[in-house]
Amino acid sequence: MSDTTETTPGWLTDDELQMARAQMPILYVEAVPVRVDDTGEVTTIGLLLRIGTDGAISRALVSGRVMHHERIRDALLRHLEKDLGPVALPRIPTSLQPFTVAEYFPTAGVTPFHDPRQHAVSLAYIVPVTGDCRPRQDALDLVWFSPQEALSAAVQGEMPGGHAALLKQALAHVGYTY
Repeated sequence: MSDTTETTPGWLTDDELQMARAQMPILYVEAVPVRVDDTGEVTTIGLLLRIGTDGAISRALVSGRVMHHERIRDALLRHLEKDLGPVALPRIPTSLQPFTVAEYFPTAGVTPFHDPRQHAVSLAYIVPVTGDCRPRQDALDLVWFSPQEALSAAVQGEMPGGHAALLKQALAHVGYTY
């Protein structure tokens, strides 16, 4: 999950966030950016290339916290723009029904999803994008994969913390088996 410092009012300071993480689950949104053909079938999946705090290179989905008094739709748009750039042109679903809810625990093995910093609950969405995607902030690159490539052992092995499992669920949701 992404964890960049924001300067927007209503955002927690680092100390406040650390205290909140120790006492309650934190709400996140995650987005699987996709390109679709004219019939609405997913043709490619965009995965971010990132360098973790430990220096490891990994692939990730768009993700981030929901701010106090922020609508889910606005949080999705904010994180998509932050990670994919201002002209990605995401098409947020009319109905904000997530394809799954992922529950991350600081203890590995409770669920397929692990975040050593916190207990987090994440609403996960598949979001078609039609514009030009240029990664920003802490993302080094955005690479588009076919569904088959995204499900390969090589790509899945580059996705820590449960993002590989989440990507498999997203692709199953749109008709690809793994």
